[in-house]
Amino acid sequence: MAKLQQARTEHYAGTTFADLLKEKAAELHQRIEAGETESALETLQELQDARDRGLYQEVGRLTRALHSAITNFHIDAKPGEGVQELSEMSEATDRLGYVVTLTEKAANTTLDLVEESMPVAGAMKEESARLKSEWKRLVDRDMSAEEFRSLYWHLDGFFTLLNDQSETLYNNLSSILLAQDFQDLTGQVINKVTSLVKEVEASLVDLVFMASQVDEITGIVREGPEVAAEGVAEVSDKGEGPQINANAEGVVSSQDDVDDLLSSLGF
Repeated sequence: MAKLQQARTEHYAGTTFADLLKEKAAELHQRIEAGETESALETLQELQDARDRGLYQEVGRLTRALHSAITNFHIDAKPGEGVQELSEMSEATDRLGYVVTLTEKAANTTLDLVEESMPVAGAMKEESARLKSEWKRLVDRDMSAEEFRSLYWHLDGFFTLLNDQSETLYNNLSSILLAQDFQDLTGQVINKVTSLVKEVEASLVDLVFMASQVDEITGIVREGPEVAAEGVAEVSDKGEGPQINANAEGVVSSQDDVDDLLSSLGF
C-alpha cells in the first residue's frame, strides 16, 4: 500500500510537469498575442505531447506499484488457520481464493450442524410437551396409580434423553463457534482490499487532474456521452473486446506475466 501511495504522490513531489506546463502556457500566451498562429499550434502540440508522456509515465508507475501491492498481499493467519497453505501461495489471487474456500467450508459446516441439531431440539420439544400434559393431570389428581407409575418411568427416560441430546446440541454449537474462525481472515482481506481500492481511486483522480490542467489551458473540449458511446461502439466492432479466455494469445495470465510486461515497458 505504501508503494502505491508513494507512486501516487511522486508526480507532485517533482514539479517537472508543472514547471513545463507553466512555461508552455506563458509561451502560448505570448505567441497568440504576437499573432504567431503556427508557433502557437506547435506549442499546443508540445503541451499535448508532454501530457501524454506524463500520463504514460504515471500510469506505468501506478501499475507497477499496484502490481507490487497485489504480489505482496499478505494475510496473517493464526496457528491452525492454514499457515502452511498460505505460506506456499505466492499469488494474491491464490490467497484470496483460499480465504473464499475457508468461508465456503465454514458456511457448509454451520449449515450441516444446524440441520443436525434441529431434529434433536424438535424431539426434546415434543417429549417435554407430552410430559407437561401428563404432569398437569398429576397435579389435578386426574391420574390412576398405574398411570402415575408409567409417568414415573417416562420422566426417568426423558431425563436420560435430555442429558444425551443436550450434550449433542452443546457439541454442535461449539463446532459452529469454532467454524467462525475464518472471520478474522475475511476481515483482513476486506480491509486490505478496501485500502487498495481507495489508493487506486485517489491515483486515478490525480491522473485526471493532471490531464485536465492541459485541457484547461488549451481549451480542449472532451466528447460528450453520445459521441463517446459511438466511439466505443466503433472500437467494439473492430477490436477483440475483453479477453475472457486467459489462455488466448497476447493475454497476460499470471502476475509473472504482468511483471515481465511492466519490465519490458521500463517500469
